[in-house]
Amino acid sequence: MGVNSSSRQDASFLSDEDVNFDHFQILRNIGKGSFGKVCIVQKKDSGNLFAMKYVSRSVCIGRGALGGVLKEVELLASLEHPFLVNLWFSFQDEEDLFMVCDLLAGGDLRYHLQHQVEFSEASVGLLVCELGSALDYLQKQRVVHRDIKPDNILLDEEGHAHLTDFNIATRLPPDGLACSMSGTKPYMAPEVFMCALEEIAGYSYPVDWWSLGVVAYELRSGVRPFVVHSSTPLAEVKNVLNTQPHYPRHWSDHFVDLLSKLLNVHPGARISTLKELHLTKLLRGTDLERVLAKRTNPPFKPSKDHLNCDPSLELEEMIVETKPLHKKKKRLAKQRSVHRENSDQLHSQLDTQLLKEFLVYNRYKELKRKAMEAKESEWQQELDQAMANSHVSSPADRALSPISERTEQASGVSSTAGTTDGPGEPIPVPGAAGTAGRTPDGPIDYIDRTPSPKSSI
Repeated sequence: MGVNSSSRQDASFLSDEDVNFDHFQILRNIGKGSFGKVCIVQKKDSGNLFAMKYVSRSVCIGRGALGGVLKEVELLASLEHPFLVNLWFSFQDEEDLFMVCDLLAGGDLRYHLQHQVEFSEASVGLLVCELGSALDYLQKQRVVHRDIKPDNILLDEEGHAHLTDFNIATRLPPDGLACSMSGTKPYMAPEVFMCALEEIAGYSYPVDWWSLGVVAYELRSGVRPFVVHSSTPLAEVKNVLNTQPHYPRHWSDHFVDLLSKLLNVHPGARISTLKELHLTKLLRGTDLERVLAKRTNPPFKPSKDHLNCDPSLELEEMIVETKPLHKKKKRLAKQRSVHRENSDQLHSQLDTQLLKEFLVYNRYKELKRKAMEAKESEWQQELDQAMANSHVSSPADRALSPISERTEQASGVSSTAGTTDGPGEPIPVPGAAGTAGRTPDGPIDYIDRTPSPKSSI
């Protein structure tokens, strides 16, 4: 079960066929969220493994979460980074909305924290660097994630970190601010609470870097730096976050320096770019190019002997779920057979059940389109270069060209009109064209074209 990457090939890359549920083989359930579930699937034509997230449309509508799902798909379709969980396909049917993404077999950080994994300073430092690279990319795309926490950070088989779940992420307008109270309370930055208390107008990208600092502290110590719960009043939360967190004595000065700069209560003084992160004492010697290319060796590697997820999720899907995914095909076929006698009625029913706002996406088609655009751009550059190197004569050049041509013709005749008495020394022949006007020491400077008098005989 390997890690998917955006460079791999797929049979659908060469096909314009739309992807749907029937193109995938359901293997097993591996995750569960507020509005949906995640399972491992295999694409039938290529054999590639993916993680398929599916959410019930009726549940989303009932909880008022449909807009968030639609926005998440649209947002993910515009993003691609080595340390994000990238979207490959999105489609829908009468029951569910589907997002097919990279499969990360190493499990999420919450799973490993619950299993008492001890993350070293080197391990946490590399994870912070990888996630900082993702946050720096998101900031350039004007995206605020707003829910950085161990549950939303997945590891691949080698231990590299990937950010997922963009359900409450938002894209800010240029120089704009976010103002809604969104996120998970124990990981939310002070300015989010200040905005909710109407003490400031809004917040921006540094909120994600604060959350990253909370995650880094929790990975190293097993507990969060601040005692904040979902029921803690906003005013009390603000006071708690303004206190200095406790750093154990056995932590290195370099590691404490990193955390203190991520957990700075002042957004303007907080680390909020990859460049600033790289200037810290702990990460100053890190080769960012190697990190981005995943050529580093993470100190912590997830187990490959078993799936790093709760095994009860599969049992719950098989027994408790009223509409299990593995029975979807038969279930929908039975529903559709009711209207089989009237195909127009069936198509009309399906049209009303499908969401027109939901983006149907295929990353392979997008890669194919971008490759074609790049090739066309290359051809255009070659054409422009060829045009720039070619000489286009002006009207003045064309007016002078007959004189130049006549001069060249006359010069050519004069050099071949007679016999030579030695190398390069033509002997003029009396009466031959081109000999008139030649000076003993120089070239022709005048050509006499007066017609010869006709003989009287």
